[in-house]
Amino acid sequence: MKLALVLLLAISCSNPTPAPSPAAPAPRPASGPRVIFPDGWTVRVEIANDDELRAQGLMFRDHLAPDSGMLFLFPSDGEYPFWMKNTRIPLDMVWIDANRRVAAVHFEVPPCKADPCPSYPPHARARYVLEVSGNEARRHGVKAGDQLRFEETDGYEVR
Repeated sequence: MKLALVLLLAISCSNPTPAPSPAAPAPRPASGPRVIFPDGWTVRVEIANDDELRAQGLMFRDHLAPDSGMLFLFPSDGEYPFWMKNTRIPLDMVWIDANRRVAAVHFEVPPCKADPCPSYPPHARARYVLEVSGNEARRHGVKAGDQLRFEETDGYEVR
C-alpha cells in the first residue's frame, strides 16, 4: 500500500498541471469624457473647465499617452491663443467651434525652452481646445472643418 502511495505521489509530482497563461491586458473601459475623431480614434480627455485648470493645462507632464488628452472648455466663443510655458512634451492643439467642428489645428507645437514663450493663436473662433500628444492629430488626419464627437462631456459647469 505504501509503495502504491509513493508511486502515485511521484507520478503526480512529475506531471504538474501547466500554469495558466497570463491573461491579456484588459482594454481600458470606454467610459469617462472622450473625443472621437472622424476616423473613429478615441481620445480620453481630462476636462479643464475653469480658469485655474485652463491655466495649468498639461504643464509639467513628462508623458502623455497617445489616446489621452485635455479638453479645454470655455464659457463663450472666442479666439483663444495657447502657449507652451512649463510644458515638457510636444502637443497638437485643436481648436473646436460650438458645433464641434475643427476651426484650426497646430501640429507638433514644441515645448517652450525659455521665456518669453511664443503664443499660438488659432486665427479662428472656438469654444473648445483639445490638446493631444504631438503628431497624433496629424496621424489621424484631423483638419479644419472636420466634425468631432464628444461623449460624456456634458454636465461640466464652465467657469
